[in-house]
Formats: sequence, structure tokens, C-alpha cells
Amino acid sequence: MAARKRSHPGPDDVQDGSLHTCKQGRAGTKRHIAALVLARGGSKGIPLKNIKMLAGVPLIGWVLRAAVDSSMFDSVWVSTDHDEIEKVAKAWGAKVHRRSPEVSRDSSSSVETIQEFVRLNTDVDVICNIQATSPCLHPFHLKEALEMITLHDFDSVFAVVRRHQFRWQEVKKESGDMTKPLNLDPAKRPRRQDWDGELCENGSFYFATRDLLETKGALQGGKIGYYEMLPEYSVDIDVDIDWPVAEQRVLRYGYFGRDKPEVVRLMLCNVSGCLTDGKLYFSVSGEEMLSVNTRDTMGIRMLKKEGVEVVLLITTEDLMTKVLSDKLAHKTGCKVRQTGVEILGEVKGMLEERKLEWKEVAYMGNDEPDVVCLNLAGLSAVPRDAPVVAVNAAKYICHSPGGMGAVREFAEHILLLKKKAKSQMEQDRIHRQNF
Repeated sequence: MAARKRSHPGPDDVQDGSLHTCKQGRAGTKRHIAALVLARGGSKGIPLKNIKMLAGVPLIGWVLRAAVDSSMFDSVWVSTDHDEIEKVAKAWGAKVHRRSPEVSRDSSSSVETIQEFVRLNTDVDVICNIQATSPCLHPFHLKEALEMITLHDFDSVFAVVRRHQFRWQEVKKESGDMTKPLNLDPAKRPRRQDWDGELCENGSFYFATRDLLETKGALQGGKIGYYEMLPEYSVDIDVDIDWPVAEQRVLRYGYFGRDKPEVVRLMLCNVSGCLTDGKLYFSVSGEEMLSVNTRDTMGIRMLKKEGVEVVLLITTEDLMTKVLSDKLAHKTGCKVRQTGVEILGEVKGMLEERKLEWKEVAYMGNDEPDVVCLNLAGLSAVPRDAPVVAVNAAKYICHSPGGMGAVREFAEHILLLKKKAKSQMEQDRIHRQNF
């Protein structure tokens, strides 16, 4: 067995999306390399866990984004038996293998499902089974592990993490037996820094050749290698972690795509349904009123403090008077821009005025008229209660509904990504200086 170890992405890794590798087989012929994520609809722990939102992204979306952005695969697939999972998979750039009932049972193994996929896709030569519950997977992990097969002729490669845990034999209650150590001598208990620890599968991914799957019925065999991932990237929601803790880990160590989030200069926010709950209130005397959450106005101030311009959008259909929009501008300290039903033309004009590109824009909308802008913006979000058509177009889905802190949540997300990007830029600068 041979190993490949990597700690962090370097400045020339995955993030620019320009990676390529040799996909030639031993005989010099090009091999089709496919990524496959298994996502059955019948999760016993959390219903439809594979598409449950994690830090604003469907769980399966994290690994699909890493696989697609790695530029290492000839095809990226999701194997599922559920219509909703199929929709999400396609939205994140994957093809869909509708698995048969025979491999969709609780007793069905992963290998059986993968073998079915291989039988039905005869052009696939190497397969990478990626676990949907590993949201901190990065493209550089997949690239470097795959090179062990494409450049060094391994038949199978899988992900591991180094653990420093002393193990003891399990003893059944009332058996009268005593436990005993499995991987240490208690009389010579080593210090952590004096012990290399043990390598454990973390389940993030398994590469295997078609021949291995067909002849051995296994993901590990032939010339075997492992790829070591650091603990911070080795998150398995099935085993290690609950949802709130997983979200914090992903926000710190997850892969957010090729675009650099620090370039965001302008946030555009639709007032109705985002900053407000979408309602207008009328008093008996005919006065118009709307409700704005102080958490959201604080989020706007946080963005402005970090140099992000915030413009609030009001469409002609919102029926808001100039007096009320002026009060909103005064309260938030933002420009309030009235747009027509076709928002895109107005937004393009604003970008031209400021000489900005779409990647420099964060856009928050909540309905069908926002869809094009949600798709084009470098960062985009919708409140939790937005219609499906808007949810499918957004890159981030808030936990909060409109008017109840959704703007503050998106603001914090933008600032976290900016901080993360600045930290990466500093690491890259040090890397270039030292090497």
C-alpha cells in the first residue's frame, strides 16, 4: 500500500478551475472517469437528509460542487430513487442514475448499487464513489487522489484521516471478562507527539477501477493506496457530528466554489419578502406602514462598515409611496431604487454605472422576477419561505423567513466568505514568498 498526504490547498490548486490531469490507461487509451454520489431517499435518521440544507446549500450540493469544479471527471452522477433528490442533483450539475428497486432496499450495499451503475454505463473505466455526507471535501482532495490512479497505476484509492485514540476491547456486561488494550501498552503510554496515531477510513471517497468492481466486487483491492486528509476536512455527518456543529465546520472549512467572494462590492436586496415579510399595512386614516426587523438593519450596517454598498429594490408592483420609501432609506442608510417588473434591465444599469461585474454582486430576492439576477450574481440568497422557483436559482437559502432576520443572515454569510477569502489570500502570499 502507498500513501498520498496533503494538508491544505496551495495557491495554484482547484480554486481557479484550470486543473487537468492525464486520464490515460496502462495501454495509453483514454479512460472515462466518473464521479458517483449515492443518495437514497429513505434515510432512517433524518428524512431526505441528502438534500437537507446545510449552511444554505443542500447537503449533496457540497460534494457535487467539489466534484464538478475539480475538472477531473468526464461525468458526475447521483444515484437515487427519489424525485426531489433527482431535481437537486441536476440543479447542481450532475447526471442522474435512477437506481432499481433491487438496490434501493435498506439491506442494499453501496457496492451493489455501484455495480449496477457500472453495468448500465459501459463507457466508465474508473469510478469515484463520493459520500454525500462529507461536506468539507475540496476539489484538490479529489485531484490528488485521482492522480494516484491516472499517473501511478493504482487500482483503488480511498480517503483516510489520522486519529490519535487509544482503543480498548469491548466487554459485554455481566460477562465477567476484563477489557484489554488493543493498540497501546498502558505501562508505556506514549505522549501524543511521540505517537504517529492510526489511519482510519473517513468515508469521503473511494476510487476504483471497473475491472476491480467487476472481478472482485469490491472498492478496495489490487494495487491499493490511501489518501490522507486532515481532520478538519474529515467531517462525516452520519457519524461524527450533529447539524448545527456541522454547519459551523462547513462555514470554516467547506469549499465555496471557484469565484473569490472577497470581490463583492455591491449587495442588491429586494425589499418585499426579504427585508420585510412582504406585507403592507394600512391604517384607518390611510397611512401606509411596513415592518422592518432591527436584526436586518444591523446586518446592512455590518456590510456597509466593510465597504459593501447596499441598494434596496422596490418594484412598481409593491405599491409603496415615495414618502414610505424615503423613510426606509433614512432608517437603513441605503439608497432605495424603484424598478419595473423586469428587474434585470435596471440592475444591469446599476452595474454599468459602477463599472462592476456580476461576480462582484450579492443579490437577495424572493420570487420569480428575481430568478435571472439570482443566477447571474456572484453570491445570491433567498429567505426560507421563498417559492421553489427562487430557491432553485439561489446559491444560499436562509434559515430565516423574509422580514425575520434573513437579510442579517445573508450579510453574515457574505462577511464570513470575505474573511475566509482574505485568510486564503494571506496564506497564498506567504506560500509565494517562502517557496
